Amino acid sequence: MDFKLFPKLLTQRHRTCGSRDAKFLRVNISNNNFAPLRLCVIYFAIIIIFFISCKLSEPYRTETALGTACTITLYEYGRAGIYNEVFSRIREIENLMSVNIPASDISRVNLYAGKSYIQVHEDTFKVIDRAIFYACLTYGAFDPTVGPLINLWGIGKGNARIPPRGEIEQVLPLINWSNIVLDFNTNSVFLKQEGMSLDFGGIAKGYAADAAVEVLKKAGINRALINLGGDIFVLGEKPDRSSWRIGIQHPFEERNVTIGYVQLQKDKALVTSGIYERFFEKDEIRYHHIFNPANGYPTNNDFLSVIVIADTAMDADAISTAVFVLGYEKGIELLRVIQNAEAIFVFNDHSIRTTSGVNFTLTDNTFTFKN
Repeated sequence: MDFKLFPKLLTQRHRTCGSRDAKFLRVNISNNNFAPLRLCVIYFAIIIIFFISCKLSEPYRTETALGTACTITLYEYGRAGIYNEVFSRIREIENLMSVNIPASDISRVNLYAGKSYIQVHEDTFKVIDRAIFYACLTYGAFDPTVGPLINLWGIGKGNARIPPRGEIEQVLPLINWSNIVLDFNTNSVFLKQEGMSLDFGGIAKGYAADAAVEVLKKAGINRALINLGGDIFVLGEKPDRSSWRIGIQHPFEERNVTIGYVQLQKDKALVTSGIYERFFEKDEIRYHHIFNPANGYPTNNDFLSVIVIADTAMDADAISTAVFVLGYEKGIELLRVIQNAEAIFVFNDHSIRTTSGVNFTLTDNTFTFKN
Protein backbone atom coordinates (compact mmCIF):
# COMPACT_ATOMS: atom_id res chain seq x y z
CA MET A 1 0.00 0.00 0.00
CA ASP A 2 1.32 3.43 -1.00
CA PHE A 3 0.75 5.74 1.95
CA LYS A 4 1.43 8.74 -0.33
CA LEU A 5 -2.02 8.14 -1.89
CA PHE A 6 -3.85 8.61 1.41
CA PRO A 7 -4.26 12.40 1.17
CA LYS A 8 -5.58 12.02 -2.38
CA LEU A 9 -8.07 9.35 -1.35
CA LEU A 10 -9.33 11.47 1.51
CA THR A 11 -9.77 14.43 -0.84
CA GLN A 12 -11.75 12.30 -3.30
CA ARG A 13 -13.96 11.01 -0.51
CA HIS A 14 -14.61 14.58 0.61
CA ARG A 15 -15.66 15.60 -2.92
CA THR A 16 -18.10 12.70 -3.35
CA CYS A 17 -19.75 13.14 0.03
CA GLY A 18 -21.89 15.96 1.24
CA SER A 19 -20.93 18.18 4.08
CA ARG A 20 -22.74 15.81 6.43
CA ASP A 21 -20.60 12.91 5.20
CA ALA A 22 -17.49 15.02 5.47
CA LYS A 23 -18.39 15.81 9.05
CA PHE A 24 -18.96 12.11 9.62
CA LEU A 25 -15.51 11.39 8.16
CA ARG A 26 -13.82 13.92 10.39
CA VAL A 27 -15.63 12.61 13.47
CA ASN A 28 -14.79 9.01 12.75
CA ILE A 29 -11.13 9.76 12.16
CA SER A 30 -10.97 11.53 15.47
CA ASN A 31 -12.70 8.57 17.09
CA ASN A 32 -9.91 6.25 15.86
CA ASN A 33 -12.01 4.30 13.36
CA PHE A 34 -9.07 5.00 11.05
CA ALA A 35 -6.51 3.98 13.66
CA PRO A 36 -5.18 1.07 11.54
CA LEU A 37 -4.67 3.50 8.69
CA ARG A 38 -2.80 5.91 10.89
CA LEU A 39 -0.67 3.10 12.30
CA CYS A 40 0.28 2.03 8.77
CA VAL A 41 1.36 5.57 7.95
CA ILE A 42 3.46 5.78 11.12
CA TYR A 43 4.92 2.32 10.52
CA PHE A 44 6.06 3.09 6.99
CA ALA A 45 7.35 6.50 8.03
CA ILE A 46 9.50 4.87 10.72
CA ILE A 47 10.89 2.37 8.20
CA ILE A 48 11.81 5.13 5.76
CA ILE A 49 13.45 7.22 8.49
CA PHE A 50 15.39 4.16 9.64
CA PHE A 51 16.75 3.40 6.17
CA ILE A 52 17.59 7.04 5.51
CA SER A 53 19.40 7.16 8.85
CA CYS A 54 21.35 4.00 8.04
CA LYS A 55 22.30 5.36 4.65
CA LEU A 56 23.54 8.64 6.09
CA SER A 57 25.34 7.06 9.05
CA GLU A 58 29.00 6.02 8.77
CA PRO A 59 30.24 3.78 11.59
CA TYR A 60 33.84 4.61 10.68
CA ARG A 61 35.96 6.32 8.06
CA THR A 62 39.58 5.74 7.00
CA GLU A 63 41.63 8.31 5.11
CA THR A 64 45.34 8.84 4.53
CA ALA A 65 46.88 11.74 6.41
CA LEU A 66 50.12 12.44 8.28
CA GLY A 67 51.74 9.77 6.11
CA THR A 68 49.60 6.96 7.49
CA ALA A 69 46.12 5.43 7.51
CA CYS A 70 43.87 7.31 9.93
CA THR A 71 40.62 5.73 11.11
CA ILE A 72 37.89 7.48 13.07
CA THR A 73 35.13 5.28 14.52
CA LEU A 74 32.01 7.00 15.84
CA TYR A 75 29.61 4.98 17.97
CA GLU A 76 26.87 7.58 17.66
CA TYR A 77 25.91 10.26 15.15
CA GLY A 78 28.40 9.04 12.55
CA ARG A 79 27.54 11.63 9.93
CA ALA A 80 29.59 12.66 6.92
CA GLY A 81 29.79 16.26 8.08
CA ILE A 82 31.42 15.28 11.36
CA TYR A 83 33.97 13.05 9.67
CA ASN A 84 34.75 15.81 7.19
CA GLU A 85 35.36 18.26 10.01
CA VAL A 86 37.65 15.86 11.88
CA PHE A 87 39.77 15.02 8.84
CA SER A 88 39.90 18.67 7.84
CA ARG A 89 41.40 19.44 11.26
CA ILE A 90 43.92 16.58 10.95
CA ARG A 91 45.03 17.82 7.54
CA GLU A 92 45.32 21.36 8.86
CA ILE A 93 47.85 20.09 11.39
CA GLU A 94 49.64 18.07 8.72
CA ASN A 95 49.94 21.16 6.53
CA LEU A 96 51.45 23.06 9.44
CA MET A 97 53.88 20.45 10.76
CA SER A 98 54.93 18.09 7.97
CA VAL A 99 58.52 18.35 6.79
CA ASN A 100 57.34 16.94 3.47
CA ILE A 101 55.26 20.04 2.73
CA PRO A 102 57.53 22.93 1.63
CA ALA A 103 55.12 25.63 2.80
CA SER A 104 54.55 24.14 6.26
CA ASP A 105 55.57 26.03 9.39
CA ILE A 106 58.23 23.44 10.17
CA SER A 107 59.71 23.56 6.67
CA ARG A 108 59.93 27.36 6.87
CA VAL A 109 61.56 27.28 10.31
CA ASN A 110 64.10 24.75 9.01
CA LEU A 111 64.77 26.80 5.88
CA TYR A 112 65.67 29.86 7.92
CA ALA A 113 67.72 28.02 10.57
CA GLY A 114 70.59 30.22 11.71
CA LYS A 115 69.14 33.19 9.84
CA SER A 116 65.94 34.56 11.32
CA TYR A 117 62.87 34.02 13.48
CA ILE A 118 59.80 32.59 11.74
CA GLN A 119 56.31 33.32 12.99
CA VAL A 120 54.22 30.15 13.14
CA HIS A 121 50.64 29.11 13.76
CA GLU A 122 49.43 28.76 17.34
CA ASP A 123 49.19 24.96 16.91
CA THR A 124 52.79 24.70 15.74
CA PHE A 125 54.07 26.92 18.53
CA LYS A 126 52.20 24.88 21.12
CA VAL A 127 53.72 21.61 19.86
CA ILE A 128 57.25 23.05 19.73
CA ASP A 129 56.88 24.32 23.28
CA ARG A 130 55.71 20.88 24.47
CA ALA A 131 58.49 19.17 22.53
CA ILE A 132 61.08 21.35 24.30
CA PHE A 133 59.49 20.45 27.64
CA TYR A 134 59.99 16.73 26.99
CA ALA A 135 63.47 17.27 25.57
CA CYS A 136 64.44 19.01 28.80
CA LEU A 137 62.70 16.44 31.00
CA THR A 138 64.41 13.51 29.25
CA TYR A 139 67.85 15.15 28.90
CA GLY A 140 67.52 15.02 25.13
CA ALA A 141 66.35 11.42 24.75
CA PHE A 142 63.39 13.00 23.02
CA ASP A 143 64.76 15.70 20.74
CA PRO A 144 62.72 17.48 18.05
CA THR A 145 65.92 18.67 16.30
CA VAL A 146 66.70 15.14 15.14
CA GLY A 147 65.84 16.15 11.55
CA PRO A 148 69.43 16.03 10.18
CA LEU A 149 69.79 12.39 11.29
CA ILE A 150 66.47 11.42 9.74
CA ASN A 151 67.50 13.01 6.46
CA LEU A 152 70.96 11.41 6.58
CA TRP A 153 69.67 7.87 7.09
CA GLY A 154 66.64 8.27 4.80
CA ILE A 155 64.61 5.60 6.59
CA GLY A 156 61.03 5.70 5.37
CA LYS A 157 61.93 8.16 2.61
CA GLY A 158 62.80 5.67 -0.12
CA ASN A 159 66.57 6.26 0.04
CA ALA A 160 67.52 4.40 3.22
CA ARG A 161 71.23 3.73 3.75
CA ILE A 162 73.85 3.28 6.45
CA PRO A 163 75.81 6.55 6.37
CA PRO A 164 79.56 6.57 7.05
CA ARG A 165 80.54 7.36 10.60
CA GLY A 166 82.11 10.60 9.48
CA GLU A 167 78.83 11.89 8.07
CA ILE A 168 77.03 11.04 11.30
CA GLU A 169 79.62 12.89 13.39
CA GLN A 170 79.29 15.88 11.10
CA VAL A 171 75.56 16.32 11.81
CA LEU A 172 75.54 15.40 15.52
CA PRO A 173 76.34 18.99 16.66
CA LEU A 174 73.12 20.07 14.93
CA ILE A 175 71.05 17.81 17.19
CA ASN A 176 70.52 20.09 20.17
CA TRP A 177 67.08 21.04 21.43
CA SER A 178 68.53 23.85 23.58
CA ASN A 179 69.29 25.75 20.38
CA ILE A 180 65.58 26.27 19.74
CA VAL A 181 64.55 29.80 20.71
CA LEU A 182 60.90 30.75 21.20
CA ASP A 183 59.40 34.22 21.21
CA PHE A 184 56.13 33.90 23.13
CA ASN A 185 55.06 37.44 22.26
CA THR A 186 54.94 36.77 18.52
CA ASN A 187 54.70 32.95 18.32
CA SER A 188 58.02 32.97 16.50
CA VAL A 189 60.70 30.28 16.37
CA PHE A 190 64.43 30.51 15.71
CA LEU A 191 66.96 27.70 15.26
CA LYS A 192 70.38 29.02 16.27
CA GLN A 193 72.53 26.98 13.90
CA GLU A 194 72.31 26.86 10.13
CA GLY A 195 71.64 23.28 9.07
CA MET A 196 69.46 22.48 12.08
CA SER A 197 66.03 21.04 11.33
CA LEU A 198 62.99 20.13 13.34
CA ASP A 199 61.11 16.88 12.83
CA PHE A 200 57.81 16.26 14.60
CA GLY A 201 57.50 12.57 13.75
CA GLY A 202 57.51 11.79 17.48
CA ILE A 203 54.77 14.19 18.55
CA ALA A 204 52.64 15.62 15.71
CA LYS A 205 50.37 12.59 15.25
CA GLY A 206 49.61 12.64 18.95
CA TYR A 207 48.69 16.31 18.79
CA ALA A 208 46.47 15.63 15.78
CA ALA A 209 44.68 12.83 17.67
CA ASP A 210 44.01 15.20 20.58
CA ALA A 211 42.75 17.84 18.16
CA ALA A 212 40.39 15.31 16.58
CA VAL A 213 39.01 14.54 20.04
CA GLU A 214 38.30 18.22 20.62
CA VAL A 215 36.40 18.47 17.33
CA LEU A 216 34.26 15.48 18.33
CA LYS A 217 33.55 16.88 21.79
CA LYS A 218 32.39 20.19 20.33
CA ALA A 219 30.11 18.24 17.98
CA GLY A 220 28.51 16.50 20.97
CA ILE A 221 30.08 13.10 20.27
CA ASN A 222 30.52 11.15 23.50
CA ARG A 223 31.92 7.84 22.19
CA ALA A 224 34.64 7.40 19.59
CA LEU A 225 37.86 5.60 18.77
CA ILE A 226 40.58 7.63 17.07
CA ASN A 227 43.45 5.71 15.47
CA LEU A 228 46.03 7.76 13.60
CA GLY A 229 48.45 5.09 12.46
CA GLY A 230 48.84 3.62 15.95
CA ASP A 231 48.32 6.82 17.93
CA ILE A 232 45.05 5.90 19.62
CA PHE A 233 42.57 7.79 21.75
CA VAL A 234 39.43 6.29 23.27
CA LEU A 235 36.77 8.92 23.86
CA GLY A 236 34.11 8.18 26.45
CA GLU A 237 32.81 4.73 27.30
CA LYS A 238 31.93 1.84 25.02
CA PRO A 239 28.20 1.44 24.34
CA ASP A 240 28.02 -1.51 26.75
CA ARG A 241 30.03 0.37 29.42
CA SER A 242 32.81 -2.23 29.34
CA SER A 243 36.51 -1.35 29.08
CA TRP A 244 38.01 -0.63 25.70
CA ARG A 245 40.20 -3.49 24.45
CA ILE A 246 43.13 -2.30 22.35
CA GLY A 247 45.30 -4.90 20.65
CA ILE A 248 49.08 -4.72 20.96
CA GLN A 249 50.75 -5.16 17.58
CA HIS A 250 53.01 -8.16 17.00
CA PRO A 251 56.43 -6.67 16.15
CA PHE A 252 57.15 -9.12 13.33
CA GLU A 253 53.73 -9.78 11.81
CA GLU A 254 51.35 -7.92 9.53
CA ARG A 255 49.14 -5.11 10.77
CA ASN A 256 46.39 -6.13 13.20
CA VAL A 257 48.17 -9.33 14.27
CA THR A 258 48.42 -8.91 18.03
CA ILE A 259 50.27 -10.45 20.95
CA GLY A 260 47.64 -9.43 23.49
CA TYR A 261 45.39 -6.59 24.46
CA VAL A 262 45.21 -3.85 27.04
CA GLN A 263 42.00 -2.67 28.69
CA LEU A 264 41.54 1.09 28.84
CA GLN A 265 39.04 3.21 30.70
CA LYS A 266 37.45 6.22 29.06
CA ASP A 267 39.38 9.23 27.73
CA LYS A 268 42.83 7.65 27.46
CA ALA A 269 45.53 7.70 24.80
CA LEU A 270 47.76 4.80 23.77
CA VAL A 271 50.81 5.27 21.54
CA THR A 272 53.43 2.75 20.40
CA SER A 273 57.06 3.29 19.44
CA GLY A 274 58.50 0.19 17.79
CA ILE A 275 61.17 -1.15 15.47
CA TYR A 276 58.55 -2.40 13.00
CA GLU A 277 57.06 0.95 12.00
CA ARG A 278 59.72 2.20 9.57
CA PHE A 279 62.92 0.29 8.94
CA PHE A 280 65.23 -1.36 6.44
CA GLU A 281 67.45 -4.42 6.73
CA LYS A 282 71.01 -5.02 5.62
CA ASP A 283 73.15 -8.08 6.37
CA GLU A 284 70.29 -9.42 8.51
CA ILE A 285 70.38 -6.34 10.75
CA ARG A 286 67.29 -4.18 11.13
CA TYR A 287 67.80 -0.41 11.15
CA HIS A 288 64.72 1.42 12.41
CA HIS A 289 63.69 5.07 12.57
CA ILE A 290 63.95 5.76 16.33
CA PHE A 291 67.35 7.40 16.64
CA ASN A 292 69.51 7.91 19.68
CA PRO A 293 70.34 11.63 19.48
CA ALA A 294 73.53 11.04 21.46
CA ASN A 295 75.28 8.75 18.94
CA GLY A 296 73.30 9.19 15.72
CA TYR A 297 72.34 5.53 15.27
CA PRO A 298 69.01 3.71 15.58
CA THR A 299 68.43 2.98 19.26
CA ASN A 300 69.55 -0.47 20.36
CA ASN A 301 68.49 -1.26 23.92
CA ASP A 302 66.66 -4.62 23.74
CA PHE A 303 63.23 -3.15 22.99
CA LEU A 304 60.96 -4.33 20.22
CA SER A 305 58.33 -1.81 21.19
CA VAL A 306 57.23 0.51 23.97
CA ILE A 307 53.55 1.30 24.45
CA VAL A 308 52.61 4.28 26.59
CA ILE A 309 49.18 5.11 28.03
CA ALA A 310 48.52 8.71 29.06
CA ASP A 311 45.82 11.36 29.30
CA THR A 312 46.72 12.93 25.97
CA ALA A 313 48.04 11.41 22.76
CA MET A 314 50.65 14.16 22.36
CA ASP A 315 52.17 13.31 25.72
CA ALA A 316 51.98 9.56 25.09
CA ASP A 317 53.69 10.09 21.71
CA ALA A 318 56.64 11.97 23.15
CA ILE A 319 56.96 9.74 26.22
CA SER A 320 56.97 6.50 24.18
CA THR A 321 59.82 7.81 22.02
CA ALA A 322 61.79 9.01 25.04
CA VAL A 323 61.36 5.74 26.97
CA PHE A 324 62.38 3.72 23.92
CA VAL A 325 65.62 5.72 23.67
CA LEU A 326 66.29 5.73 27.42
CA GLY A 327 65.89 1.98 27.90
CA TYR A 328 64.00 0.07 30.57
CA GLU A 329 65.65 1.25 33.81
CA LYS A 330 65.81 4.96 32.96
CA GLY A 331 62.44 4.72 31.23
CA ILE A 332 60.85 3.46 34.44
CA GLU A 333 62.43 6.36 36.33
CA LEU A 334 60.95 8.81 33.84
CA LEU A 335 57.48 7.28 34.14
CA ARG A 336 57.61 7.63 37.91
CA VAL A 337 57.86 11.42 37.65
CA ILE A 338 55.08 11.78 35.05
CA GLN A 339 51.53 11.69 36.37
CA ASN A 340 48.99 9.29 34.87
CA ALA A 341 51.43 7.61 32.51
CA GLU A 342 51.75 3.81 32.22
CA ALA A 343 53.70 1.59 29.87
CA ILE A 344 54.08 -1.85 28.30
CA PHE A 345 57.58 -2.99 27.35
CA VAL A 346 58.14 -5.65 24.68
CA PHE A 347 61.72 -6.97 24.63
CA ASN A 348 63.92 -8.69 22.07
CA ASP A 349 63.75 -11.97 24.01
CA HIS A 350 59.93 -11.90 23.62
CA SER A 351 59.38 -11.06 27.26
CA ILE A 352 56.85 -8.42 28.29
CA ARG A 353 56.73 -6.17 31.32
CA THR A 354 54.26 -3.48 32.34
CA THR A 355 53.97 -0.76 34.92
CA SER A 356 51.61 -1.38 37.83
CA GLY A 357 48.60 0.46 36.42
CA VAL A 358 48.30 -1.52 33.17
CA ASN A 359 45.58 -4.15 32.66
CA PHE A 360 47.24 -6.32 29.99
CA THR A 361 46.27 -9.79 28.75
CA LEU A 362 48.79 -11.87 26.80
CA THR A 363 47.33 -14.02 24.02
CA ASP A 364 50.44 -15.11 22.09
CA ASN A 365 52.26 -18.03 23.69
CA THR A 366 55.53 -17.19 21.88
CA PHE A 367 55.83 -14.27 24.32
CA THR A 368 56.19 -14.44 28.10
CA PHE A 369 54.85 -12.10 30.76
CA LYS A 370 57.51 -11.25 33.37
CA ASN A 371 55.93 -8.80 35.81
